[in-house]
Amino acid sequence: MTSSKSFDVIVIGGGIVGLASAVAVLEHHPGVRLVVIEKESKLAAHQTGRNSGVIHSGLYYKPGSLKAQNCRKGYEMLLRFCQEELVTHEICGKIVVATREDEFSGLEELARRGKANGLAGIQYLSASEIKDREPYCAGKRGLYIPQTGIVDYRQVCEKLALRIGKLGGEILLGEKVENISSTLGREQISTSHSSFDAKVVVACAGLQSDRLATSVSRDLDLRILPFRGEYFSLRASAQRLVKNLIYPTPDPTFPFLGVHFTRMVDGSVECGPNAVLALAREGYLKTDFNLRDIWETISWPGFRQVARQHWKMGIGEYKRSIFKSAFVSALQRLVPEITKDDLVPTDAGIRAQACSRDGKLLDDFEIRTIGRTVHICNAPSPAATASLSIGEHIADQVSPLLKS
Repeated sequence: MTSSKSFDVIVIGGGIVGLASAVAVLEHHPGVRLVVIEKESKLAAHQTGRNSGVIHSGLYYKPGSLKAQNCRKGYEMLLRFCQEELVTHEICGKIVVATREDEFSGLEELARRGKANGLAGIQYLSASEIKDREPYCAGKRGLYIPQTGIVDYRQVCEKLALRIGKLGGEILLGEKVENISSTLGREQISTSHSSFDAKVVVACAGLQSDRLATSVSRDLDLRILPFRGEYFSLRASAQRLVKNLIYPTPDPTFPFLGVHFTRMVDGSVECGPNAVLALAREGYLKTDFNLRDIWETISWPGFRQVARQHWKMGIGEYKRSIFKSAFVSALQRLVPEITKDDLVPTDAGIRAQACSRDGKLLDDFEIRTIGRTVHICNAPSPAATASLSIGEHIADQVSPLLKS
């Protein structure tokens, strides 16, 4: 080790949840010595910087869940933050489309959840009303959700990083955390270059979150399963086919929303993602694989349960991954005029999906305090939208630990 530093709070992870948590702790505890440690050479290198940039409204989530509560609160906080920091964003609304009659009940459930979560202005759409909003979209019925928006979350992270500096915090890049341990009431952090200690640690490690948690809790009852989401973008000549955001009615038994269309803040349109099991936790290419990652996935008892339960859907996702024509067919359910030639491959993302030992894909956020470390064990979508609210929740968890 070349150096050793002491802090009051160490935040592990330079994605949007880690940065938002750091800001909240600094605002709640002026003068606290805080550092954010990120293993990459830049912030927002993984889930945050590779998502579709949607500001989620809170439509999908079980009323009363952490997702629902934090998404609605975080939505308002994010909009205020973007206005204060001059972050480019737009509230453009979206439609959720049922293309078959057996999906009508799914729309009704979404409307019920949205209203229970405080969304006003949800509208049912007929086939002709869908055309009024999205002229090239096919659907028998739809829902219009006015609150949905778009933003570049990397730009949000840049502004969060600046705020951390103004509040007296530090950010260190290129420091990969290798171990967490406890000694004499303080948490010891070993990284690839240095050693640190702190009174409290906040672990927002995304795809590596379970590994950090198991370093302090060997009997952790969940593991991260990495799902790669593959995207295409529309060629400029085809962008006229999508005005804003078009989503399918989701399968309630699967924690993914299905391939959809998203207009980005730069005017481009993304299509996707599918959801295939990744052979490396940070394997963004189809050819990437990591033996340790593969073994930890297939040896986890919960994964075998997931595979048995969802194998048919998994085959469909892999089919869309291997055959572009299958991906196009899924998109054509929503916009029939889309052709294979309209699609250009773009960057993939990987979702860190927590799975319990008995095979449940955790739907809600999962935040656990183990000793003097607060672990964000599961924070999939809408974590980016909810990040500022999650940060306040984390700050509330940190406060009694700092005082003890």
